[in-house]
Amino acid sequence: VQLQASGGGLVQAGGSLRLSCIASGRTFNRYALAWFRQAPGKEREFVAADKRNPSRPYYADSVKGRFTISRDNAKNTAYLQMNSLQPEDTAVYYCAADTGVITSTMAEASAYSYWGQGTLVTVSS
Repeated sequence: VQLQASGGGLVQAGGSLRLSCIASGRTFNRYALAWFRQAPGKEREFVAADKRNPSRPYYADSVKGRFTISRDNAKNTAYLQMNSLQPEDTAVYYCAADTGVITSTMAEASAYSYWGQGTLVTVSS
C-alpha cells in the first residue's frame, strides 16, 4: 500500500488542523493505521493509532483529549483531527500502516511497514 499525507500548515496556538492520509489499494480496511511525528532534532514519536476490526483508537498521553484519529474505509483515507494545538506539537507528521500490528506494539514505529511522506505542522505561539 502507498500512503500520501496532507493537510499540514501553519496555525496559531489554540487552533486546529485536520491531516489526511490517502492509501492506495482495495484492502484499506485490513490495515491498522497510525500517526507519528518528528520534531526537529528529536526522534520520531507515536501520536495515535487505530486498530481495524473493530476500530479502536489509541493515543499518546501528550495528545489525549486534543487529537482524534479516524478512518473512512470507503475513501481509503485516515484522518487526524488536531485541536488546541500548541507550539510543542510542531513537527513533521507521518501516517503509517500495516496489517500485522498487535496492541502491544501499536506505538512502535518498527511495527509499521508502510509510511507516507510526511506533512509539516507548525504551531506559532
